[in-house]
Amino acid sequence: MKKALSCILTPIFLIVWLMLLNIFHVVQYVALNIFGSQAHQRTVIWLNFFLVHALWILGTRISSSQAAPLPTDRPIIFIANHQNKLDVSGIGWYLRKHLPKFVSKIELARGIPSVSYNLRHSGAALIDRDDARQALKEVGRLGKLIEDTCGSAVIFPEGTRSLTGDVAPFQVGGVKTLLKKAPSAVVVPIYIHNTWALNRYGKFPMGIGERLSWTVLAPIEPAGQAIDAVVAQAEASIRAEHDRRLTG
Repeated sequence: MKKALSCILTPIFLIVWLMLLNIFHVVQYVALNIFGSQAHQRTVIWLNFFLVHALWILGTRISSSQAAPLPTDRPIIFIANHQNKLDVSGIGWYLRKHLPKFVSKIELARGIPSVSYNLRHSGAALIDRDDARQALKEVGRLGKLIEDTCGSAVIFPEGTRSLTGDVAPFQVGGVKTLLKKAPSAVVVPIYIHNTWALNRYGKFPMGIGERLSWTVLAPIEPAGQAIDAVVAQAEASIRAEHDRRLTG
């Protein structure tokens, strides 16, 4: 019965989702080219708001929480697990105060209304996973950008989305490059819960009535620590929250 209802609600959600992407593609273009980058940033914030809250169509309940206040006077490197393409919209909305810029695969920079345009014009690091030198240079550029502007970057060190919600081992390379270029940054883990369940049946239909959450965990001070140890702490923090949700 639940899957049958999902077959009805999923097309409605997808139509709304595609409408939002196409409408905001135009809005972003106008905002950036007429009013400038700050106006563009505001349009992306509202795009993320609508993309996240469109999940209500599927009966999805969404929430966020934060373990401690985050600094505004130094760069932040957010490290998150990754389950679904909508993880990005949740981070973009709930952490909008910090205007996060993402490390993303370069393929996403073309062909997706709104998403591709924002990736190309927001300062995101667009990496070619088949070209290690290019990827290193792009991530380094983003690290220097957040160091110079007290900005924030988001990286998903698992390297790919989890289809089951399990947390895969973290890769150190991207975080290491960010921290080398942004030595004053603080590292903040984010645990994303249950967004994988939106695709529990595959691409169609989508899961309905799911509970999703974005949890910003306690910051980690990298100063005086090896970068491998910092990444291990972030991974352990995210895994602990994951285990708590499973047993709680």
